[in-house]
Amino acid sequence: MERRDFIKLSVAGVGVGIVAPATVLAEKSKQLVISDIYYTQESPGRWREKIAGHLPSIGIEKKDGKVIVKVVTAHEMKDYEHYIVKHVLLDKDYKFLNEYLFNPTKDKTAISTFTLDAYTGDLHVLSMCNKHDLWLNSAKV
Repeated sequence: MERRDFIKLSVAGVGVGIVAPATVLAEKSKQLVISDIYYTQESPGRWREKIAGHLPSIGIEKKDGKVIVKVVTAHEMKDYEHYIVKHVLLDKDYKFLNEYLFNPTKDKTAISTFTLDAYTGDLHVLSMCNKHDLWLNSAKV
């Protein structure tokens, strides 16, 4: 093999060694969907027995052109030992709208209320437990 051919092949090999793994990683990241990071009623994973206390319920009321969303997670609030950390409100595209952080020394129940201006479509709520992970429920407005 001539020296020039060897150099060309070496450079090409280095390029493939850099580009190919990056392409594979990019494809894998596209496959990661949001459902890989939360639990639902239909897919509770290892927490099948924990659905009732962790799945947030969503109440929706329309009043004066506004949408009032009341979120309740029927979960104990045992100080910082075991509690609901927060509720997160997401729009139809899973984009952040608002959140409420609980203080387990003051909040005795995991209830939060959000007010939205003239929102329509799907609404998603995440409830985060400090021991039993992140739970998602959805409702239509």
